[in-house]
Amino acid sequence: PWVENGHPRRAGVSSFGISGTNAHTIIEQAPHVEQRPRALPAAESPVLAWLLSARSPQALRAQAGRLRQAVDATDTSARDIAYSLATHRARLEYRAVVVGTGLADLRDGLDAIDGRRPDPRVVEGSAATVRDRVAFVFPGQGAQWVGMGTELLATEPVFAERMRECAAALAEYVEWSLFDVLGDVAALQRDDVVQPVSWAVMVSLAALWRAHGVTPSAVLGHSQGEIAAAVVAGALDLADGARVVALRSRATRAIAGRGGMVVLGLGVEQARERVELAGATGLSVAARNGPGTTVVAGDAVLLDVLLASCEADGVRARRVPIDYASHTGHVEVLREELLRVLAPIRPRRGEVPLFSTVTGEVLDTSTMDARYWYDNLRETVAFEPATAAVLAAGTRVFIEVSSHPVLTVGVQETLE
Repeated sequence: PWVENGHPRRAGVSSFGISGTNAHTIIEQAPHVEQRPRALPAAESPVLAWLLSARSPQALRAQAGRLRQAVDATDTSARDIAYSLATHRARLEYRAVVVGTGLADLRDGLDAIDGRRPDPRVVEGSAATVRDRVAFVFPGQGAQWVGMGTELLATEPVFAERMRECAAALAEYVEWSLFDVLGDVAALQRDDVVQPVSWAVMVSLAALWRAHGVTPSAVLGHSQGEIAAAVVAGALDLADGARVVALRSRATRAIAGRGGMVVLGLGVEQARERVELAGATGLSVAARNGPGTTVVAGDAVLLDVLLASCEADGVRARRVPIDYASHTGHVEVLREELLRVLAPIRPRRGEVPLFSTVTGEVLDTSTMDARYWYDNLRETVAFEPATAAVLAAGTRVFIEVSSHPVLTVGVQETLE
């Protein structure tokens, strides 16, 4: 018998082995912890989703029938049923979701699944099994919005920590605070602010995806998005990524006000023909986004001519909210400055394959030096060829890691 006397019990254990191999351990009585029921999450919406999954369509219908009987035989609330289905059931290939506000909707939806009848409250489908072949896609400018990331900062510790690391890395090169400008309308209209902020959000979102178990087998980035892709691939450390995005976006102020960019709903050859037809032959193809999406750039007056021609002929076209012509000859005046300010970066071979939108194929990332990042700003963005190369390598799942999807159409076109 061991009398506690109000103190936790402890025991010392020593083990002595040959040749001086000794081990000493102290074992202490565990503190008493009162077990309490786990609290359910607070309801934020009157609409509920009841999730079902099974190994086959027949098993799915049978499960719906059994659940229907269980609902009738119990007084459990609709919300508790939804919670238990979402958190305590296996996730199998064949799936159905009933959406509604109460038990009446749940009963009707389950009857529809069991009876194989269409119902607006029911969605059915099968989940593909995806193993290890996921590409992270990072867009360039245009995905930003005021307040992006602020809710995640308050709710996702992984995202918040990575954002703090990005803020510290950027602090050497910028005069503003990353967290202060997330909600600043005027600041996010400046290219030398929005590009580093978008970079930080994308890098932090990638960390959040990984924290949830989604690891990329490939990365690719559109224009400035390739800076985030390089960091996520391990080609650049966070400090070098911050240097590239901050100093390069600052340098573009020298060409601001001289040009612009327009997105055309045409393939690259059709886009060239349209430019020639409009009499705007001074424009350049800036980005090949997909088989039916091309960006052209150049002098603002020529873009006006092109837009008028497209409107007259019913061709889909829109101006990008940017006042300089990246990925054209306008950038060449920045070459010497960019080679100088980016010279200190030390690229390395990444842990994840990076498909370059400069070359259109997988890249040895140890070559992503100052010259590469000048070329990334100067040359046509080969996003469609890079996407096709990722597909050819066996990847079929693409996740656009950004605050707003802007590349999804181009990726879908290439997939199709």
